Amino acid sequence: MPRLCANLSMLFKERPFLERFAAAAAAGFEGVEYQFPYAEAEPEALAERAAAAGVEVVLHNMPLGDPARHEHGTACLPGREARFREDLETGIRYARAVGCKRLHCMAGLTPAGVDAEVVHRTYVSNLRFAARRLADEGMQLLIEPLSAGTIAGTYLTSSAQAVQVLDEIGAPNALLQYDFFHMQAMEGNLAETVRRLLPRIGHLQLADLPGRHEPGTGEINYAFLLPFVDSLGYSGWIGCEYNPAGDTVEGLTWAAPYLRTR
Repeated sequence: MPRLCANLSMLFKERPFLERFAAAAAAGFEGVEYQFPYAEAEPEALAERAAAAGVEVVLHNMPLGDPARHEHGTACLPGREARFREDLETGIRYARAVGCKRLHCMAGLTPAGVDAEVVHRTYVSNLRFAARRLADEGMQLLIEPLSAGTIAGTYLTSSAQAVQVLDEIGAPNALLQYDFFHMQAMEGNLAETVRRLLPRIGHLQLADLPGRHEPGTGEINYAFLLPFVDSLGYSGWIGCEYNPAGDTVEGLTWAAPYLRTR
C-alpha cells in the first residue's frame, strides 16, 4: 500500500508549524516531510515534536543559499562552492537531529552569462561532494527536476538530465526525487516514466495540475497512478506536497484508504 507522508510546509497551515506534527499524526499520517525548517525552529524542537507525535521525518531540503542574492539553491553556481558546503552542513545538522535519512539538494537557478559546461561541472562536482558527505551520515542525496512554470530559470528541468547527472556522480546514495506535479507539467507519460526510472527513484511527491492542489482537483489520474506505483513494488514514501484547496483535513478524503485509522 502507498505510504503517504504529509508535507508540513504546505499541509495543516491552519496551525503554527510546530503543531503540524501532531495534526498530521491525528489525520493518520505516519511520516512527514517539510521544505525549509531553518526559520521555523531549532532542530531539537523539531525532533521533540516529531517524537511526541510518533511520526517519521522522511525528507527536507538543504537551505536555499543567500536570500539577498535571490538564490534558490547553490549547487550549480560557480564560485559559491563554500556556501554550498556550509548549507550542506546546516542541512545535515537538522536531518541528524530528527533522524531524517534523505536530504534534497536544490540545483539552483541557471546563472546568466556563464558557460553551460562550467555550470554543469560545478553542479556535478558539488553533488559528488554532497553524496560522499551524506554517505558518512548514512543519508541519501536527492535531486529533483522542477518545472520552469513553478520556478523560473531553474537548472534541473527533466528526468533525462537528472539521470545523466546521477550517472556522472556515480554514488549509490544519490537518487531521483520524482514529483508527479512537476513531471506532468514538463513531460507527462507518468506511469511509464516511473516504471522505467523506478530503480533510480528515492522519493516520490504528488500534487494535482493545474493549481497544485490535492489529487482529484486536476488532470492527473491518481486513482490509477497510486495503485500502479504500488504494483511496481515501490516501498518508499510519497510526499503530499500540495496546497490544499480548502481545509487540510476536509481535503484528505482522497487519501483515506492509505492513512492509518485512529
